[in-house]
Amino acid sequence: MKYAFIPMTQQHAEIIAYHWHYEGEYSFYDMEADEEDLNEFLDEEARASNYYVVMNANELIGFFCFQKLDANIIDIGLGMKPQLTGQGNGEDFLKTGIEFGINKYKPATITLSVATFNERAINVYKKVGFVPEETFKQDTNGGTYEFLKMSYDLYKQN
Repeated sequence: MKYAFIPMTQQHAEIIAYHWHYEGEYSFYDMEADEEDLNEFLDEEARASNYYVVMNANELIGFFCFQKLDANIIDIGLGMKPQLTGQGNGEDFLKTGIEFGINKYKPATITLSVATFNERAINVYKKVGFVPEETFKQDTNGGTYEFLKMSYDLYKQN
């Protein structure tokens, strides 16, 4: 796939928030599953210039959020259109997002957090070079869930 990254518009945010619904346990990632996350996602100021949609031709296929934690670390969040998940698209999608983040933010390290039940995503992250760091509990979606923090050190990749 040929990907293009463009700043997320309000229209993009609303399509993702209200029309992207995942199957089974992955419904955890529906934007409407957590009111606080939904409100932040739909708030143009909160998104600022940190959210980008990923387009393939004219199709909205995913998004990335980049948060600069300090001069050398960015934390990413990402989502792929539900109809494209579980089909082997994740590795290429993630690599393209990492490349975009490196070019834009020039970090030494990229971090992300993933729900520990999401073994499918964890396996993709590991294949690309992310290393598990620690688990932690977080209140979200009306409960407390375990997450795995992972890191990608650019100096260890080469």
